Amino acid sequence: MLAEPFNWHPGMWNMLIVAMCLAFLGCLQAQELQGHVSIILLGATGDLAKKYLWQGLFQLYLDEAGRGHSFSFHGAALTAPRQGQELMAKALESLSCPKDMAPSHCAEHKDQFLQLSQYRQLKTAEDYQALNKDIEAQLQHTGLREAGRIFYFSVPPFAYEDIARNINSSCRPGPGAWLRVVLEKPFGHDHFSARQLATELGTFFQEEEMYRVDHYLGKQAVAQILPFRDQNRKALDGLWNRHHVERVEIIMKETVDAEGRTGFYEEYGVIRDVLQNHLTEVLTLVAMELPHNVSSAEAVLRHKLQVFQALRGLQRGSAIVGQYQSYSEQVRRELQKPDSFHSLTPTFAAVLVHIDNLRWEGVPFILMSGKALDERVGYARILFKNQACCVQSEKHWAAAQSQCLPRQLVFHIGHGDLGSPAVLVSRNLFRPSLPSSWKEMEGPPGLRLFGSPLSDYYAYSPVQERDAHSVLLSHIFHGRKDFFITTENLLASWDFWTPLLESLAHKAPRLYPGGAENGRLLDFEFSSGRLFFSQQQPEQLVPGPGPAPMPSDFQVLRAKYRESPLVSAWSEELISKLANDIEATAVRAVRRFGQFHLALSGGSSPVALFQQLATAHYGFPWAHTHLWLVDERCVPLSDPESNFQGLQAHLLQHVRIPYYNIHPMPVHLQQRLCAEEDQGAQIYAREISALVANSSFDLVLLGMGADGHTASLFPQSPTGLDGEQLVVLTTSPSQPHRRMSLSLPLINRAKKVAVLVMGRMKREITTLVSRVGHEPKKWPISGVLPHSGQLVWYMDYDAFLG
Repeated sequence: MLAEPFNWHPGMWNMLIVAMCLAFLGCLQAQELQGHVSIILLGATGDLAKKYLWQGLFQLYLDEAGRGHSFSFHGAALTAPRQGQELMAKALESLSCPKDMAPSHCAEHKDQFLQLSQYRQLKTAEDYQALNKDIEAQLQHTGLREAGRIFYFSVPPFAYEDIARNINSSCRPGPGAWLRVVLEKPFGHDHFSARQLATELGTFFQEEEMYRVDHYLGKQAVAQILPFRDQNRKALDGLWNRHHVERVEIIMKETVDAEGRTGFYEEYGVIRDVLQNHLTEVLTLVAMELPHNVSSAEAVLRHKLQVFQALRGLQRGSAIVGQYQSYSEQVRRELQKPDSFHSLTPTFAAVLVHIDNLRWEGVPFILMSGKALDERVGYARILFKNQACCVQSEKHWAAAQSQCLPRQLVFHIGHGDLGSPAVLVSRNLFRPSLPSSWKEMEGPPGLRLFGSPLSDYYAYSPVQERDAHSVLLSHIFHGRKDFFITTENLLASWDFWTPLLESLAHKAPRLYPGGAENGRLLDFEFSSGRLFFSQQQPEQLVPGPGPAPMPSDFQVLRAKYRESPLVSAWSEELISKLANDIEATAVRAVRRFGQFHLALSGGSSPVALFQQLATAHYGFPWAHTHLWLVDERCVPLSDPESNFQGLQAHLLQHVRIPYYNIHPMPVHLQQRLCAEEDQGAQIYAREISALVANSSFDLVLLGMGADGHTASLFPQSPTGLDGEQLVVLTTSPSQPHRRMSLSLPLINRAKKVAVLVMGRMKREITTLVSRVGHEPKKWPISGVLPHSGQLVWYMDYDAFLG
């Protein structure tokens, strides 16, 4: 049944008009009115609105009402008018003024704001049409020009589409006025859902009309990162890079647990709730190249996107996860789960991030957040390398100025021992410059932060603290898009985080008791691109009673597969074993022949191997190694689809290998891709024959597709399965269709062939291939058997056991 539209009786009209006249009378005396702004708060009786949004709107009114605009505020929800008006009135009772405002002045402004604020039910298309008519009638009665409308979606994302459709069809402002639609997270659950939601919203709103809120960007210390970097360019230009920064820590710790919110937390967990958005946004502000004009929203957003494009892909070993011990019990109670239910949702996570560009190459960025920890605090800490060596003993060091003391810069977001936002700069770095809205601060005597007394820092705090939502509402009103998440940046962030989330979906988190009792249980270390807990603890696939299996219980399994040696282990151990075997093979080849010829396949499976070789194998004889490609897509080498591009991103740029030892496949000749007349396959074959003795590679790394293909040799296609050709052009069933590949006869000349098979999706083909004979036309992988060399299969447990 359709709800009745909210009816405005004449008395209410008169009250509203009088209130508006009083509100902008001072503006008329000072300057010409710039227009009227209608702000519609959807979800006006919800928790977020009661805690933050109404206060933020009141602060916006205090800041802007005397500067030429007039306002009306419409609280909206699904609740019936009378009950909704009562709930909204209760929420408005707690409005407060700045401390320096006189009580009488505060009461006057508060009374004006209350008279300008009305509740209405927005439930049906007719309700939205009625809202539009009322706004237009209000403008007509007062003779005001409409400047714009703000719709703030303080509602769950599942409601977005219907609301957006109604606004687009019935509630857009007239010509010359702007529309701003404000959206609260979550903005999807992964890359697919985020794209789906963005596509839905994009059918109703233009990109410039949408303001996705991450309230962390309104935190005063976070909002100060770019201005601080800009104002201190001269001091920071030589320091803000890999040569001087040891590491960056971006942290948000909470003492509260998820009680009362387990429904949300079961769906999202700590990585989606905090790391993918809040902490990632802080990372981009710290790491981005500083635009010449930090006030240019377009430049800031463009430079943030460049950071996303430079992020190195995350692997399962990039993260550690934990869960406080009472969480599963809370889930069972709140969500009516059976007694046997044990959640795998992480409530604690730390992730090691690397940025592959000239400024930050090799610098670890550590993102960490968790619930039920020992303190509530948030900060971004840039720790600088200390290359000084002080001859005098510490008692003779200059107080706070010695170069042997820690050197760090901290954007203290809030809470903790300081209890407020702050910017801290070690006195042995430089004396910073900050705007007049920040003042030097003094903390309690004896306070130590990040290993140093507060007196060792230049410490600044805001002159006036402001709530993040209040700050962001002001930016929305002024159209400052750089404080919000664009669709492009949102999808780039999910593109970065989704693979890690998928890899952790079945990983059992480490259990911790919570609070001070955690002790050192969650302490962690990082090395060779991986994070690991400092204290070993038995890992449990499902937390529960009984002794948990020890890591030593999961050894590398050695067996036979298709009559050839099989190495099987969990994926991380398997990659480590394969990398060790490749290095050992390389060392032997160089010792005997002076060089090592390695042919590598592309795709997603070898990425972890490439990263392991790049970061953990310092004894690898790269100077004497020749790298070849097993296959290549017929795209430019700079294309993200290119196997060579993947090799470059994950391996080549991190190791010292002579450029003349790198042999990409010549798929792009004469400005054409894999044209037969360009004879690219023949050129590569001649290069192999000239440089590789007997055209016999020392090691060839292959994968196995779900259809049984290997390299770019596909079922039901005879090309490259036999004959004299060393390199062939083939056709793939998936795009890009055209490929170049080593032939099966050439692969079988190798001294050693390693086949890497990973992931549960390979379980079916692994079982099937184990039963077939030599049938390369049906299953090209079955034709791999070196004539005089060795074949070794490397399979993780997911592929081998399912």
